[in-house]
Formats: sequence, C-alpha cells, structure tokens
Amino acid sequence: MALKFLGKDPNSPSGGSPTIYLDTERDTYVVQGWRVEDPERLAQMAIPGHETVVEIPRYMTKFFEEAPGDASSNG
Repeated sequence: MALKFLGKDPNSPSGGSPTIYLDTERDTYVVQGWRVEDPERLAQMAIPGHETVVEIPRYMTKFFEEAPGDASSNG
C-alpha cells in the first residue's frame, strides 16, 4: 500500500486525528477519524460486518484531491 499523506486536522489537539491519505495503488482515500458509535446514526446505514464508519469535520474535505488521470479532473 502506497499511502500519500494529504492532511491532518489543523484544529486537532495534540496533532492527532482526523487524517486523510490517498492510497495511490488502489486509487482510494483512507480516512482516520472518530469512530461513529451512536446507534441512531448507525441504524440509518447498512454497514457490513467487515466495514466501519468514521467521522471527520466537513472542512477537512479541502484535503481531498483528484487522483492523477481521474476523468473528472480538469487537468
């Protein structure tokens, strides 16, 4: 796995989570965030046993980038 660091929450105390990476081999994002454990919120999603849900602040989407060669990119 070739992870490319994209950004860490600048408001995070102690420089921890959330963090966003791009997996350049799989062309996917890897997100480190706060585990969602609220049953009411989880009940609104169909989450397979091999998956989990994490939460990040909306402003962190600025760290997402278009992967090279992505058809939706302008470059």
